[in-house]
Formats: sequence, structure tokens, C-alpha cells
Amino acid sequence: MESSVENQTHASIEQLIDHISQVLLGKEQTVRLAVTALLAQGHLLVEDAPGVGKTSLAKALAMSLNCKFTRLQFTPDLLPSDILGTTVFLPNKGEFEFREGPIFTNILLADEINRTTPRTQSALLEAMSESQVSIDGRTHRLDPPFFVLATQNPHEFEGTYPLPENQLDRFMLRIEIGYPTLDVEKEVLRTHQKGEPVDDIQPVLTTDRLLDLQRQVREVRLDDSIHQYILEIVHATREHEELSLGISTRGAVTMMHAVQAYAFVNGRDYVVPDDVKELAPSVFAHRIVVGGIIRETHRQRATSIISQILSTIAVPV
Repeated sequence: MESSVENQTHASIEQLIDHISQVLLGKEQTVRLAVTALLAQGHLLVEDAPGVGKTSLAKALAMSLNCKFTRLQFTPDLLPSDILGTTVFLPNKGEFEFREGPIFTNILLADEINRTTPRTQSALLEAMSESQVSIDGRTHRLDPPFFVLATQNPHEFEGTYPLPENQLDRFMLRIEIGYPTLDVEKEVLRTHQKGEPVDDIQPVLTTDRLLDLQRQVREVRLDDSIHQYILEIVHATREHEELSLGISTRGAVTMMHAVQAYAFVNGRDYVVPDDVKELAPSVFAHRIVVGGIIRETHRQRATSIISQILSTIAVPV
């Protein structure tokens, strides 16, 4: 019976991945990472050039779930109240009433998040950390699940405001999509000839089923050697001569939850060292600061340093 339940669970996840992959052709691993962040109750940052499918990934993921979905286009004139909501006075009632902003949703697509000002970017911090917002001295809870999928253009594009380190730290994974191969791109043209494939997506998971899968993820087993492996990587970043900021304890906890979800997505109820190695660039690279490196080249160098550190630490058996 237990095996049958496990098979059904894995089938549900694979169905979700296959469903989204019908829209984001040739990028199954990218989709797998997005589902990993969702099931780990984290948030996802997709950084890449315009037009490679960032928004399509977010919409396909949201439409595959029977959840409330909101898309918010970030612009330089966007205000925090445009995201969180505001309190208005009702003269006929003689009282104030809170009007919810677009952040009161289940799946929030924060499109081109680095095109708005740091002040507005920071409006997401409390919601992403604690699933709540505080306005005018009152706290408003966000209904679970709450998942932010943000897209951003590379920093060398004009009109962008780099995300501060404390904002980047709220994203469990930062991933790229990349250009498709010629054959895949030809298939993209064919599928888009008569319309947008994402518009035909139907839900494959209910909200209750998603919440149940998120609870199951936290039951995935981690051997003490995996904890030790993660911490050795974390401490190596703090001692690296090129880094002015290493991984925090929160970063280590984030990695732990991420590898639990990644193992779960891959059909296992236990974590293996390869899960840590595969996720390390996506979980850790945006959490370190390389001294003396301009932002345009920071991402590549940070990823390279994480790879170097991985090569120096013994993999647990």
C-alpha cells in the first residue's frame, strides 16, 4: 500500500513537470528546479535575457495548479502600496477599511522585479519571509500556499535596479533558462503558430494536493553526513579569500529544505550528496558577494567559486 501511495505521489509530480514542459520546450531540468522551489515552500528567481520564456514558465506553473494567480509587472513608478494594498477611509461608514493588494494570492509572478526601485522591491521582504504583511500597525496573513516567482533581466540591461543582498537571500533558487537548440526553437515556432500554448494549460493539481506534497517534502530523510556536507561548504565560503560575504545560517537551512524537495521531485524519500552538488550553484551563488567584482560579471564568478569549493570538499559516502 505504501509503495502504491509513493508511486501515485511521484506520478503527480511528473505529470506537473510534463505539463509545464509542454510550454517550456527542451527545458525539463529548469522546470524540475522550479517545481523543487515550489514544493520546498521557497521562492524562485529566474534571471535571463528577455524573450527566453521566463514569463511563460511562471504562467504555465501557475495555471497547472488550481490556485489563485496574480501577475504584477514591476515598473519604476510602482509603489509599495501598489503591491501590499492600502487602508482607505469610508465616509459613509466613518471607518477605515483595508483593501488588499495583488500580493494576496497563491502564486505571484513578479515580472521584471529589478525594473522597480529598491524601496518597492523591499515591500516583498516580510511576505516572502513570514507569509504576512504589516500595514498601518496591523498584520495580515497570506493564505497558503504562497509562492513568488520573480523574473529579472541581467544587470547590464538599461533601467534595472540590482536586487540588494537581503532581497536575494529570500529566493531559495536563482536559475537561468538559456536559449533553446535550433531543433527545439523550430518546434517553438510551430507550437506558437496558432496561438499561445500556455493559454490551453489546465490544472493538474489542486491546492489541497499541493499543500499535502509540501508537507511530505519535510519528511524526506537527511543523514547527518549530509548536514555535515552542507555546513562544510557553507564554512568554506566564509573563509574564501575572494569572498567578502559568505553563506549565512539561513542559507544553510534553505539548502537543507531545497535538497529535501529535489530528492522528493526525483522520486526519493532520502537525500544523497549529488542533490547538494547539483543544487549548490542555484542555492548558493546569489548568496555570496565577490569582493572587487562588478555586478555584470559577479554571477559567473560566484558560480565558479562555488564549483571550486565543491571540488575541494570530500563527498560523504
